[in-house]
Amino acid sequence: MYEYIIGKLSELTPSYAVVDNNGVGFLINITLNTFSALEGKADVKLFIHQVIREDANILYGFADKYEREIFRSLLDVSGVGPNTARVVLSSMSPAELQNAVVSEDAKLIGRVKGIGPKTAQRIVIDLKDKLKKSAAGVDIVSVSPQNANREEAIAALVMLGYPKAAAEKVVGAVLKASPSLSAEDLIKQALRSV
Repeated sequence: MYEYIIGKLSELTPSYAVVDNNGVGFLINITLNTFSALEGKADVKLFIHQVIREDANILYGFADKYEREIFRSLLDVSGVGPNTARVVLSSMSPAELQNAVVSEDAKLIGRVKGIGPKTAQRIVIDLKDKLKKSAAGVDIVSVSPQNANREEAIAALVMLGYPKAAAEKVVGAVLKASPSLSAEDLIKQALRSV
């Protein structure tokens, strides 16, 4: 089993990346979240999940261990295979999925293409306890309507030069105290807290 691969990014599409490692090009299936993280980079490190079948040896790559952990959790759900898990993580960020599962928002998960209401409910039931507190230590923040505001606030803080991890932490703390803030007010409160 591979843990990660480091190499030069020789090709990048929204569905896969080719990483050149010592002259060998590895085709690695990725999510849209990982695609966004890899854009503009020459040297990359991807955390790998390997699937070996009779007819194929398939690699799935993730920009961080947290996304890979959520991917592997999805694979534990009956009826969810690697491609379905990849579609889910291309439609939602790992934190959004974790929040949807913990808040039992099966409707939000059911909006993902290819996920029906029964599968969405099964994901919630099977993963709720597992994702309450992930090994990555990500705190649960109430999501749904504030999601767009949260992402916009984090993006604004990052553009202002704050590290992404610090921006996520401060925005999460502000949202816990005042969950109904608009994006503009959320940014203002976060700037006061930084």
